[in-house]
Amino acid sequence: MTLQTPEHDEAHGGGLGSRLNWLRAAVLGANDGVVSTAGLVVGVAGATDSRSTLLTAGLAGLLAGSMSMAAGEYVSVSTQRDSEKAALALEKRELATEPQAELLELTALLEGKGLSGELAREVAEQLTAHDALRAHAEVELGIDPDELTNPWHAAGASFLAFTAGALLPLLAIVLPPAAQRLWITVLAVLGALTLCGWTSARLGTAPVAPAVLRNVAGGALAMAVTYVAGTVLGAVGA
Repeated sequence: MTLQTPEHDEAHGGGLGSRLNWLRAAVLGANDGVVSTAGLVVGVAGATDSRSTLLTAGLAGLLAGSMSMAAGEYVSVSTQRDSEKAALALEKRELATEPQAELLELTALLEGKGLSGELAREVAEQLTAHDALRAHAEVELGIDPDELTNPWHAAGASFLAFTAGALLPLLAIVLPPAAQRLWITVLAVLGALTLCGWTSARLGTAPVAPAVLRNVAGGALAMAVTYVAGTVLGAVGA
């Protein structure tokens, strides 16, 4: 009889799930870059039509936002990695000091996944003989010891995703003539938000229409509010 072990499942489903999580994070990072930078440059455009001012504000927002995203992701993933390493260290100590208790625990976990008591015991013994720490890490903790989260990868991905998203409203506001730049920016941003909403919904197997509607409405509201604020502040300053 061929047994499908949790290690086999992890190698297939776990890897795919990890890749999908990275894709969703990249889409959300790009979406944040689009919305935050669009809100900033549209707000400034409400106060001035100076291309140099818009470029300066947009670049400042892009750099600040991308660095903030990268730093936040680095801290978050570093904390997660530290927790994973601590959990693995504890599991290793328990395997060294209480091997039989850990075998019973693994057997119970496999029974909870639907195996019969006899088969769960057999699988637990085989997994323990092969690699006890890996077996407990994957079945009990949901961790692959060889693929702990990397904070530098996460920070770099967040930086690039945010920057890619932020470039669209920045270029849309500074390249066209003054008379057309606002509407070109709004249309470009709404198009990008539609794409981000559609992509995130498809990756998460969620309904597309509500996701797109929420995303577009949120971005449109952000631009409207900042534009009004910029216009009022520009009039007061004048």
